[in-house]
This record gives sequence, structure tokens and C-alpha cells, in this order.
Amino acid sequence: MPIGGEIMSWRIANECAERRFGSAARKQIIMFLADKASDDGSGIWCSKGTIQRHTELSESTVKRTIIDFLREGILIETGRRHCKNGYTVIYRIVLERVAALEPTAEPDIQTGVTVDPVQTEPGTGSTVNGVRGSRWTPNHPKTIHKPPTRRREAAGEVEGLELEKILLAYPKDRVRDRRTCLKQIAAAVKAGVESEDLLLAVKAYAAETESYTRSKVCFSDNWFKVRRWENGLAQIQAEREKTREAEAKGRISLADWIHERHPLCRHITNRQIEDLIASKLVTPEQVRAVGLSA
Repeated sequence: MPIGGEIMSWRIANECAERRFGSAARKQIIMFLADKASDDGSGIWCSKGTIQRHTELSESTVKRTIIDFLREGILIETGRRHCKNGYTVIYRIVLERVAALEPTAEPDIQTGVTVDPVQTEPGTGSTVNGVRGSRWTPNHPKTIHKPPTRRREAAGEVEGLELEKILLAYPKDRVRDRRTCLKQIAAAVKAGVESEDLLLAVKAYAAETESYTRSKVCFSDNWFKVRRWENGLAQIQAEREKTREAEAKGRISLADWIHERHPLCRHITNRQIEDLIASKLVTPEQVRAVGLSA
């Protein structure tokens, strides 16, 4: 029976048990919270002191982990409940976020059942219109595999270097499980994230945490797994939007100078003139009218 006094479902606990959370401490804390949750993940109200006493983890570990879960979107605050010490925060576990984590289960291996376990020669594949398939299996020594072209090899090398470059930008003493990190980076790029943007997000996190103690900096495999780079991407996009707005205002100001034939028009560069004409803010005739070359 949970702290809140209601009998809860095993559904959330099962969902969390089947996912990887990055460390034993994180898994222990999320399982304790899941045990207090209702079917939709809501209704969790227990203090950090309560979590610390039941999990036997340090207070700092509990506080840091709860903060990380909130930042990662695994937990959200839904309210507060008064108690003798003031109030207790009410949390909800976000099932969609949990479901996106890596599963703990091993993939099923379909072995099938053989009536006659002894096979005298390689299979010949299925038949289509009476014509049998290849005599040799793909991994047979006599199977001839087509070697990769130089272009494919070069493309793979470039892609690998880009992924390595992104990982190299992460705080070096917090890089863990390089192979997994590179797979997670590759998955993000394949999903449509620009590699340059991802690199900028990693560099921003490295700069942000430069003055932190190492225990406050997330391990790289966890950081990429929970997509914490999304925060950096959001900031990058916001900054780009501000830059675009500033450039648009600048073009309008230059166009006004030309329309008003302002003396400052002589400071407009050829590149700016081309940009103004391409943006259809001015015409070549208006540009020539103020003594500039269109």
C-alpha cells in the first residue's frame, strides 16, 4: 500500500521494470515511485526523505535523480499536498517517455523445431515456378560477396568521423560506453537531426557544465539516450529565429533608406543590394535612382 493510502496498480511498475534507466540508483528510485503510482502514472506523493529512507540511497543522489527525471521528462509535477513539514510535491510518471527508453529484455531468437536435425547438404531455398533458389547460404564459404565500392567506403568514413567529432565534444571524463553513444548519435542523425546542430548542442552542454563538479555532469550514454540534446537544439533554434528576425528588420531599414533616398544609402554594400532585390523589398530601378549599382 503506497504512502498516499490507496491501492495502486502494478502496470506502471511493470513498465518501468522493462526499461533501462542508466544506473542502479535511477532504476531503484523510479521503481519506488512506480509502486506509488496509479494506472496512468499519476498520484505519486512522497517526500524525498521518504524515498531516501526506503531506497537507502544518499539524500544527494535522490535529489539529483529527481531533478534529472524532471529535466528528462520522465517525471512531471502535477501539484502539491500539505503535510506536517509544509507540503509534498505530487508527481506523475510520463508513460510515453518511459516507453521510449531502451528495453531490458533480450530479443527473442527463433530457433524453430527440426524433425530431422541432420542435414546432408546446404538448403536450396524456396522454389518459384519450379526454379530453386541459391544452393549456398549467405554465410557459406563459397558465397561471393560483392565488395563495397570506394564511394560507399568513403561515405561511411565521413559519417563515422562526424559521429566521432560529436562525441569528442562531450566532457571527456564523463564519456562512457562509446559504442552505444555512437549508435545513439547515428540514430538521432538518421531521424533528421542535423549533425552540425547536434554538435552545437553537445558543445553548449559542455560549456554549461564546465564549472560543475563531475558528479553533476551526466554520463554520455545516459545523456544521448534520454535525448537531453533536445534542450540545446531548442536554444539553437530560438537563437536562429532571433537572428532571422534581426536580419529581416535590417533589410527593412535598408529598404526604407533607398525608398527615402537617405544619404546613408552610400554605405549599403553590393551584397546587401542583391539581398534586398531578391527579397523584393526594392527594385533595380529604385537602387539605381539613389546612385547605386543594381
